[in-house]
Amino acid sequence: MKRASVASSSLRSLGYDPEQQMLEVEFSGGAVYRYEQVPPEAVQELLEADSLGRHFNQIFKPQHYAYRRVQ
Repeated sequence: MKRASVASSSLRSLGYDPEQQMLEVEFSGGAVYRYEQVPPEAVQELLEADSLGRHFNQIFKPQHYAYRRVQ
């Protein structure tokens, strides 16, 4: 999945496949995770957040999206 760099101290890059509703997140430490069944509006809210890392921790972790480490 192609990812784009983001301005965040905790997230390095994000990629999204709207057909599969899959979000790929590369963290600043280099780990890459894929989150499943993520609706497009959740990704849009993440991209528009003042702090991507804080929004990710507050919204994505409590939502318990299924995820797996890919790198």
